[in-house]
Amino acid sequence: MNSDASMADIDNYLAHISEPARTALQNLRKTIRAAAPNAVEAINYKLPTFRHLGMLVGYGATTKHCALYVMSGSVLSPFKDELSAYDTSKGTIRFPANAPLPAALVRKIVKARIAENEARALLKAEKRRRTGTDFPRRFWLPFE
Repeated sequence: MNSDASMADIDNYLAHISEPARTALQNLRKTIRAAAPNAVEAINYKLPTFRHLGMLVGYGATTKHCALYVMSGSVLSPFKDELSAYDTSKGTIRFPANAPLPAALVRKIVKARIAENEARALLKAEKRRRTGTDFPRRFWLPFE
């Protein structure tokens, strides 16, 4: 679910990006949305982002390249071979606007981030359960 304000902010961000980067980012956005249909779009760190149980991914453009920000230092290592043609750092993939990332690769990375966020959320919930600090759950249970 996305708020109209967030969608307008993202559309405004993209409107100010010059071609061909705008088209590359619009296609990247569609691919991410398809891979993470339950994620919420928002502007964070002055960039369009997707959230699902925390930050999922973000994307943006500079004058020299476009980038996919994976918001994780560990998720890219399994894709090292597929990313060898791109400039990468711990949590960023930079690519030329006229040579966008393959949609299949983006889907795999987004799915890996979803799995990472869901696993972290399960660990947090289990810890709250064990320590008896599961306030949100207790708050919503009917009083006995």
